[in-house]
Amino acid sequence: MRLLVVEDDAVLAAKIQAALRKAGYAVDVVDNGVDAEFLGDEEPYDLVVLDLGLPLRSGKEVLENWRSRGNKVLVLVLTARDAWNERVDGLKAGADDYVGKPFHMEELIARIDVLIRRNHGKAAPGLHLAGISLDEERQIATAADGSQHQLTRTEFRLLRYFMMHPGVILSKSRLTEHVYEGDSDKDSNVIEVYVKRLRNKLGQKLFETRRGQGYIFPGKEA
Repeated sequence: MRLLVVEDDAVLAAKIQAALRKAGYAVDVVDNGVDAEFLGDEEPYDLVVLDLGLPLRSGKEVLENWRSRGNKVLVLVLTARDAWNERVDGLKAGADDYVGKPFHMEELIARIDVLIRRNHGKAAPGLHLAGISLDEERQIATAADGSQHQLTRTEFRLLRYFMMHPGVILSKSRLTEHVYEGDSDKDSNVIEVYVKRLRNKLGQKLFETRRGQGYIFPGKEA
């Protein structure tokens, strides 16, 4: 999953980015409302962490503009701990959840995980499809034969995205958009390399190849 963090406090933004990367997300960061609004419309983010107090354009205005254009990207707003009016304003503007500053990174990550799972119709943590189990916290995949495999950061992002979209044809370009960060070299041919790695670890028939279209994870939820 690829996230956008919008925070003008450079130190806090770096801490959030590091924590989310460690949790297995691809993370882009911007520090103002104008760039945030543009990227939120142009890039297929799975969720945006949006501070309301931003330079150039407020987070509330950014969110209202997105929603007015039909942009339904998941948004978790950051508010001042005691500013109940900010939380209300954020929710009225279309936010999906909020976290008050200061906050524990574990809470932020947990709320992000819950929002994304709910958005994909998966209430419980962990993914179990087609005989494959994915431990999202430890980033370990268990194959149908019971063997366990520690995944690299990119392998984990890719497998999680496949398992979040079973039965859907996913093009290599779509996969690169959700697996890599904005400043990465998005060579879609590299996806073939990582699909091969996952097949070697978890089973050669794990992904169905549709020539000229992409790949399908053909599982049904256990």
